[in-house]
Amino acid sequence: MQYTHLGRSGLQVSRLCLGTMNFGPQTEEADAHSIMDSAQENGINFFDTANVYGGAGHRGWTEEIIGRWFAKGGERREHTVLATKLYGTMTDRPNESKLSALNIRRALDASLKRLQTDYIDVYQFHHIDRNTPWDEIWQAIEVAVQQGKILYSGSSNFAGWHIAQAQEAAHRRNYTGLVSEQSIYNLFRRELELEVIPAARQYGLGLIPWSPLQGGLLGGVLKKERDGVRRTEGRALETLKKHEDQIRQYEDLADDLGHEPGDVALAWLLHQPAVTAPIVGPRTQEQLDAAIRALDVTLDEDALKRLDDIFPGHKTAPEDYAW
Repeated sequence: MQYTHLGRSGLQVSRLCLGTMNFGPQTEEADAHSIMDSAQENGINFFDTANVYGGAGHRGWTEEIIGRWFAKGGERREHTVLATKLYGTMTDRPNESKLSALNIRRALDASLKRLQTDYIDVYQFHHIDRNTPWDEIWQAIEVAVQQGKILYSGSSNFAGWHIAQAQEAAHRRNYTGLVSEQSIYNLFRRELELEVIPAARQYGLGLIPWSPLQGGLLGGVLKKERDGVRRTEGRALETLKKHEDQIRQYEDLADDLGHEPGDVALAWLLHQPAVTAPIVGPRTQEQLDAAIRALDVTLDEDALKRLDDIFPGHKTAPEDYAW
């Protein structure tokens, strides 16, 4: 396994992050425990979750599953860099969502209880809260750090100016601020290159991309359709039809390179200088094994250029759209 620092922090994390959103709703608890064991055995030390994971009827379910896994002992918690998130609505009562000081305190304590741990390594804001001032947010986070309940803070789904706003407010308080940003980023979705990635690099945030395979569209969807392994429906089918020629070129390129399409998509992310660790969210052990395999894929300049030709990216703003 390869390791790197999370942004400008001294924290070392694996180049793959285990996403746990499927644990509970789609992956049985025993299988989830087995996947987490396998991830650690393969050197993945970075696990991501959120307080809302588990579905509308059982928010917190995923954290509970992870907590029971930690409770098995064997230094499972000690070997894990644990990241969770808050913002989403947990109940219909007031103050049980977003980033008020009150919700930060309550949500953090609830996550710690479900996760059966006394601290969170990276506590992430799942979404920007436009109605809570940053001084209030950072004061609450500073208290949690002083209490030993969290070590680092991260953001998720922020715009570039949100990152700047958060970091400048933290700077005024002589506080560390954010060390990571978690956003959708893949060959299909490259909008982050305009402003989010430049902001993250300027302020020293590690990028943790979610949906690296764009819901499976970069995982060999056409081949799986032909082989009867997958049946694409709904919005994914509409996207597939719209971009079928583009995806076909991509899968042909993966064949030329001698790799599975999903391996190429993950490898491409690992070649991007701002990326710390793509989040892989396996439902099964086989999907985890496939993600780990991507670490051995090296893309040369020609391959990277051909990928850019198929999936054009962006220059940094404003050069992308101005002189």
